[in-house]
Amino acid sequence: MRLALAQVNPTIGAIEANAGLILRHARTAVEGGADLVVFPELALTGYPPRDLLLQGGFVGACERALEGIARELPAGLMVVVGVPLPERAGSRRLVNALVVLRGGGGRDGGEVLRYAKRLLPTYDVFDEDRYFVPGSKPAIVEVKGVRVGLSVCEDLWRGEDVGFADRYLTCPDPLDELCAPPGGGAGAQVIVNPSASPFVLGKGRRHAELLRGHAVKRGVWVAAVNQVGGNDELVFEGGACVFDPSGSLRARGPSFEEGLTFAEIEPGGGTRAAGVPGVEESESEEVEAQVFGALRLGIRDYCRKTGFKSAVLGLSGGIDSALTAVLAAAALGPGNVVGIAMPSRYSSAGSLTDAAELARSLGVRFETISIEGPFRALEASLEPMFRGTAPGVAEENMQSRVRGTLLMAASNKFGHILLTTGNKSELAVGYCTLYGDMNGGLAVLSDVTKVMVYRLSRWVNANWSRLGIAGLSGPPIPEASITKPPSAELRPDQKDQDTLPAYEVLDEIIERYVERRQDSATILRESGFGAAVVAKTIRMIDLAEYKRKQAPIGLKVTGVAFGSGRRMPIAQGWRG
Repeated sequence: MRLALAQVNPTIGAIEANAGLILRHARTAVEGGADLVVFPELALTGYPPRDLLLQGGFVGACERALEGIARELPAGLMVVVGVPLPERAGSRRLVNALVVLRGGGGRDGGEVLRYAKRLLPTYDVFDEDRYFVPGSKPAIVEVKGVRVGLSVCEDLWRGEDVGFADRYLTCPDPLDELCAPPGGGAGAQVIVNPSASPFVLGKGRRHAELLRGHAVKRGVWVAAVNQVGGNDELVFEGGACVFDPSGSLRARGPSFEEGLTFAEIEPGGGTRAAGVPGVEESESEEVEAQVFGALRLGIRDYCRKTGFKSAVLGLSGGIDSALTAVLAAAALGPGNVVGIAMPSRYSSAGSLTDAAELARSLGVRFETISIEGPFRALEASLEPMFRGTAPGVAEENMQSRVRGTLLMAASNKFGHILLTTGNKSELAVGYCTLYGDMNGGLAVLSDVTKVMVYRLSRWVNANWSRLGIAGLSGPPIPEASITKPPSAELRPDQKDQDTLPAYEVLDEIIERYVERRQDSATILRESGFGAAVVAKTIRMIDLAEYKRKQAPIGLKVTGVAFGSGRRMPIAQGWRG
């Protein structure tokens, strides 16, 4: 049997367009000799459809589109499509389903089999218990004499994930019943696993090892296909893969791009196909390359799927805005990016020249607008109220808010999306200004710590020819932007470390407290940091929750981002 795994990039809710996408890839798969083509989880709706599933008419439109796909499929081709469906005819309860279709029309074509996902993730960014009921039965379909067992994403994770997925330990293992069906009978020789699993740094290797483990343990082929593309805060990598019963990787799809991955399925065993890398080689790509690829795709798809064709951002001469500009140019093309420098009385000469040099290297449009006039006008307006007080945070934030207003004006006037440039370290502790530098439509670096910003920036300069930016002829980020001490430049000689711990310390505390959810006692014991710095940092993180609730949507690349997967109350008294 020749299998094709179709990692496609659907737009959430664009049912007709997604159906066309499925048909195009199915026809291409036939041209490649495929007998069976498998699409990702909920490919017809895009993942996650969230409350669209509750909207009147939505599921009915999915059912009609599914019928249309069945009519148009090439004769003889078998297709597995992910789609939300009623649990049974007339039911208001939904299942996260796979439907097997056979092309050809008439008596030979149409729907062959349905399978309902059995383990429904409800943690982090997943909320499937809100929408679906779990299936209870295995499903096996025969294709060219090969028994193909169906599963969906989380169905493979029972007992494999310490923490949230432990909730499945009281459920039957879907793979046990696929490989040894209740009541006897022949089990699956191949397990296909369509998924919509968001990119998280380091997750790819773990997922591959999980698939290989199932293949070896159960003596079956395992083939997984993942959605690709950006949907709101989530980015999906793709990276389809096929393992044979010996645990050898037989095929692998690309990362962060659509494509078909073919594999010849030979029931009974096999060894690694020539030229196909093993898990270790395929996961050896630099961490920085993976994060850059995820962020670039996240920007591109967020803009494409919301209708934006161009972006504007503030260029301060610092490292965060420089990296954001590089990502924007790589995602949208340099001609679709506008950078605006907004110097004040506290801006260094080097900040302006560094911003201009970056824009020139990237080939993006560059404007300079001084904020001194509006800032002086605000000072004059507030002078009667502020008289007798020393300059402080209010005056600093006024400058940031002037800049935010100017950037929003450019966005409104020309239809650009405004990209915010703040990083996860700043957002964690509230080192950012509401209605100022937090203004924007997409927070590109909101899940990227300052230490990772430095790593990515150095990687960008060392690998500039791999960025895919037209006209780029050398390292784009000025060395001074990377090496100078970071500063908001809102008061004389200001440095970030006047207010914050060293970023290496700050980022480790953030990683432990936010991502690992450690308490202060554990952080103190394991990190060796002083009690005062740990207590201060945790307190800043807790107090900044109200700012994060008002921040623009950001792109998730770590296990816990400041987005829908982290649901902390603002008005709360826990001081662990």
